[in-house]
Amino acid sequence: MFSIDVGKSYMMPAHFGPRYVGPGTSGWYHDVTAITLSFVTDPEALAAYLPPRFRVAEEAVVSVIYACNKRVDWLAGRGYNMLGANAAVVYDGPEEQVEGSYSLVLWENLTDPILTGRELQGIPKLFADIPEHTVNSESWRVGASLYGNKIVDLEVSGVRAPSLEEVAAINAARSGKDNPMGWRHIPPTAGVGDGLDSYFTFPSENHIRQVFIGEGELVWNSLRWDENPTQFHIVNALSELPVLEMRPALITRGSTNLIVPDRPTRPLR
Repeated sequence: MFSIDVGKSYMMPAHFGPRYVGPGTSGWYHDVTAITLSFVTDPEALAAYLPPRFRVAEEAVVSVIYACNKRVDWLAGRGYNMLGANAAVVYDGPEEQVEGSYSLVLWENLTDPILTGRELQGIPKLFADIPEHTVNSESWRVGASLYGNKIVDLEVSGVRAPSLEEVAAINAARSGKDNPMGWRHIPPTAGVGDGLDSYFTFPSENHIRQVFIGEGELVWNSLRWDENPTQFHIVNALSELPVLEMRPALITRGSTNLIVPDRPTRPLR
């Protein structure tokens, strides 16, 4: 009879054994191009989408982030694209207070990272079609869609290298806030018994080789149920957040490591 080895990592269907761990299955993403568009929104409007223990940070900033991930070790060198929205928050727990970002939603275009992130970390991942970004002499563009209907479009124009002062401002804004957080909610099976609610943080380390800034434009589509039956309410909620001020858009190239021994994924206390 099959039994779980508590020292190993399992995903459904668990009865076939634990996830493979061997040479090359590290957490490194060796080639990552990311586009970040951030804006200031209304704190009360944003607070409506935060679960208990989270509150809006001093500045109500939402960041929409796209990443083109290539040469991913745990996918044996394959890659995928992702696009999500994070909110600047503070976690107020019984034992600790943590400032960082809360994952509102994260779309990806590959099943494996969606299941891994949802099952093992509780990150609110969904599927979408996310083609690789395009670059021309005028702008960088990328978007996401499902069933042929647009979810969101991002564009960055006037792309240039930042000044030393701008780099210092970017670093200062991120200092001490590199704490991505989430809420893992799993309802009870068939509505019977207790569900699961947990809060967690999933740090990573980023090694940036190039940084560019520009002017960002963010366009959410307003969707009907028949166009996107399981996600339209999410897209529409994000589209209705007021954009009070757009921040400079960031484009970065570098690498990312999802497994940081001295800052592991952990429950928030």
